[in-house]
Amino acid sequence: MERTCMEAAGFGSGCHWCTEGVFQILRGVAEVDQGFLQSTTPDDAWAEGVVVRFDPAIVSFDVHLRTHSANSGYSPNGRYRSAVYVVGDDQRQRAEAAIARLAPDIGTAARTKVLPLVGFRPSEERYRNYYRTDPSRPFCRRYIDPKLAAIRRDFAAHALPDVR
Repeated sequence: MERTCMEAAGFGSGCHWCTEGVFQILRGVAEVDQGFLQSTTPDDAWAEGVVVRFDPAIVSFDVHLRTHSANSGYSPNGRYRSAVYVVGDDQRQRAEAAIARLAPDIGTAARTKVLPLVGFRPSEERYRNYYRTDPSRPFCRRYIDPKLAAIRRDFAAHALPDVR
C-alpha cells in the first residue's frame, strides 16, 4: 500500500468562503480550516484564508493561483490578501515557481505574496463549511460556483465529482 506524505500550508485570496470551497473539492486534500492567517511584519495583519492539509503529489499551488485574481491589490488594510503562507523553504520554492509560471498567462507579474505562516485563528463555527452547508445561497452561486466550475474544467483529474 502506498503511503502519502501530507503537508499543510495557508492560502489567502479574498473571501475565505471561496478559498475554502475551492480546496474542499480537490482530491488529495484531507482538511480545510477556514479562518484568519497571520504572517510577519509588514504582513502581520490577520487576513482571511484557509489552512489546508494536502498531498503535494496531487495538489499543487497552481490551483490556488488560477482560482482567484492573483494580480489584484486587494484591500489596503490587508484583510484580503493574495498569498501562499508557507511553513518551510521547500514550500517557499514551490510557491515561487508556481507564481513565476503564472506570469506569462496573465501578462504581468502576479501580486501573490509568499509569506511565512505564523498564526491561525479559526472563523466562527457558523461560517465554516460555508458552501457545503448551503450552496444555493446567492453568494455561493455568484462567486463560488464559477470557481468550482473552473476547477472541474481546468483541473478535472484533481476534482472530486459534483454531488449536488
